[in-house]
Formats: sequence, structure tokens, C-alpha cells
Amino acid sequence: MPTIMITGAAGFIGGHVAREAERRGGLSLRLMSHRRPPAGAAGAGPGPGPGAAVPGHRTVRADLSDPGSLRGVCEGVDVLLHCASQIGGTPEANETVNARGTAALMAEARRAGVSRVVYLSTASVYGRGAFRAARPEDLVRNPGSPTSGSRAHAEDAVLAAGGVVLRPHLVLGDGDRWVVPGLARILRALPGSVEGWAARTSVITAHDLARLLLGAGLAPAGDLTASVYHAAHPVPVTVRTLLSAVAAVAGQAADPAAGPAAGPAAEDLTAVRARELLAARGIPGQGLDMLTSDHWFDSDPVWRDLRCTPGPDFEAAFKELAESYRRALLDI
Repeated sequence: MPTIMITGAAGFIGGHVAREAERRGGLSLRLMSHRRPPAGAAGAGPGPGPGAAVPGHRTVRADLSDPGSLRGVCEGVDVLLHCASQIGGTPEANETVNARGTAALMAEARRAGVSRVVYLSTASVYGRGAFRAARPEDLVRNPGSPTSGSRAHAEDAVLAAGGVVLRPHLVLGDGDRWVVPGLARILRALPGSVEGWAARTSVITAHDLARLLLGAGLAPAGDLTASVYHAAHPVPVTVRTLLSAVAAVAGQAADPAAGPAAGPAAEDLTAVRARELLAARGIPGQGLDMLTSDHWFDSDPVWRDLRCTPGPDFEAAFKELAESYRRALLDI
């Protein structure tokens, strides 16, 4: 029975990975969290959240910002799925957790003889640009924020240790506090579409991403043809389709072109005008960049190498998530 350690197991993606590992069975789980034990794990209360279905597995309290707390956490571990990250906050916090913390964790994994490390990174390490069926080997990282910069440094530490990196773009699912809530704020701030919302973007559900992370951790070494993969549903989604789905669960017009002022007066905004309107409401404009240019990343290799079949397409998957998003957006 292989032992798998999941960092960030009380978080959004880490919780989904823990549940997927529990469903798969035949695995011994070690769930690492620095704030609280994952809900439902041994020694934890029943609490809510995506990590709730992991009863009876060992919980490890350790903090990436405190290298001393990592001593011994990887003893007896076969596979390390590193899902913990600092997102936002100060540049110092990002560097401490994502860069230096990951480097310390990799040193501990090497010392303990961990056979496979998989790191959950992000496509934001590429920075701004238009990406069309883009492959990792054809792109140059150019992170534009302290978070993405420190996660690029974390990637370097993982790759130097012989690990595997997965880069998703937009991740949807129970526990999402970033993507759909952020899109809802943008929609509510704009009185119309932005040049037709014609861009295409890559998305993946947290459930599918968990399957890929677990699959990459357990795959025979000979099956992996790369050390860096994009992780997304193979079929990109138009921004208009994505925003229509978000508008519906946020209680707005089904057509994002209508905006909050639904009707014939709705504007077709330029990106410059839309950015001005967002700035006036204190909403950062980076999210708009992702909606007005293609962010479509080729993920066929990871599905092929892991012999996995992608889950439902965006529209079918989002229907299953709609009610949980509707509840989550009540306070947005």
C-alpha cells in the first residue's frame, strides 16, 4: 500500500485530491496542513469542506514557512503531492512559503527517499500574453506577480529534485474562492461585454485536476514523457460561454453582454474602457487580460500519458457545480 503525502490537504485542491485518493482506495494517506487538520481526518472534527471524506488517515501539522517543522514529515512517504501555496499577501510571504518552503520540502523529500514528487503550479507563471494551443516546451515563463514569481521558483526546486509539475489555468469546483467569485465581480462592475468576449480559455474542474495529480503521482516512470504538463480540459471554452454560466449563478442576465444594466443600452466596451471602469471600483485589471485574449493551453499530453479520460465538458460540469456556486456567491 503506497503512502501518499498531500500538502495543503485542508485547502481547495488538496482537499479534492484527498477525497479522490480515498475514493480510489488502496492508499495510505498522510495529510499535511499548517492551520488546521483536514476536516474528517484522524484527530480532526467533522467540519465542512472538500477534505471532509478522508477519515482515518494520518494528519501532519507542518508549516512551509518554518523549515524546522518539516523535519521528518516525509519519512516512509512514497509519493508527495505538493498542493500547498501562498496566494496573494506580501512578496515576502510568497517567497517564504512558495519558494523557500518548497525548497526545504524538496530537501526533506530527498533525505527521506520519496520516489515521486508532483507539484501543483499555475499557468500564471507565463505572465501576460495570448496563448493558443500552447505547449510548455514552446513557452517562456515570465511571471508578473510575487505569487506567480515565487511559484516559478518552487517549480525550479521541484524539477531539480526530479519531480513533475502540473500547470492548470482556471480551476472550478466546490471551494473555489478565486475564479468564479472574481468573474462575478467583474461582470457586476461592467455595463456590457468587452469587444464581444471572443477569447478562448482553458478550464478544469477540481475533481479532474485531482485525478491528474494523483495519476501523475502513481504513474510508472516510463509512462511520463515530460516533467511539465498543462492541466486542463482538452476543449477550451469561449469567455462568453464561461461568463454566461457565471452570470446565471450570480443572478445576473444570462447574456454577459447585457451586464448589470440589461437592455438595449448595454455597451460593447473596449478593453481600455473596461479597465477604467474596473479601476474606479477598486477591482484589479489583471483578470480582464485573461478574458480579452486567448489563454488556451494544450493539455492532451497529460491525459494521454496518464491514460485518463477527461470528465464532462465545461457546460455539463458547470451545471453540476451551479447550486454550490449560487450559494457561495450570495455574499459576493
